Amino acid sequence: PATNMENSKPNGKIALGALTQHNIKQLKLINQVIFPVSYAEKFYKTVLEVGEYAKLAFFEDLIVGSVCCRVDVDSETKERKLYIMTLGCLAPYRRLGIGTYMLEHILEQAKKDGNLKCIYLHVQINNDSAMEFYKKHGFKVKETKVGYYLKITPADAYVLELEL
Repeated sequence: PATNMENSKPNGKIALGALTQHNIKQLKLINQVIFPVSYAEKFYKTVLEVGEYAKLAFFEDLIVGSVCCRVDVDSETKERKLYIMTLGCLAPYRRLGIGTYMLEHILEQAKKDGNLKCIYLHVQINNDSAMEFYKKHGFKVKETKVGYYLKITPADAYVLELEL
């Protein structure tokens, strides 16, 4: 069972684990399957340095998803914001509470930080299931970025934000 993970649900089926040099290849594979865009080496270097803001999600000891965030500082206002770079789960394991569990972990970490204005992310405008998920968790559409994605269609993205 997944009881040796740092955080696990009472039923023991869902757990979060640390990202390390030893499992970063699994993250790359899972991202290739879940997301329509590919991530550069810089992404994978970043996620190894953000601690609790990057986690692998396990379901009954299988890696089924991940969440990867970074802290951004607004160049003008100097406000710190948490950016969700990726949060995803393999299709057969969706709607089991894994995404919610990852998001709740990130919210908890952001609140512990105490110095973050909000959490934000980009969602492709045709990704209805992601929109539904984030709206259910209190995120609001802040703006639409036209042509945000370079290699996928539609190229536009919503910027979603949750004030902390």
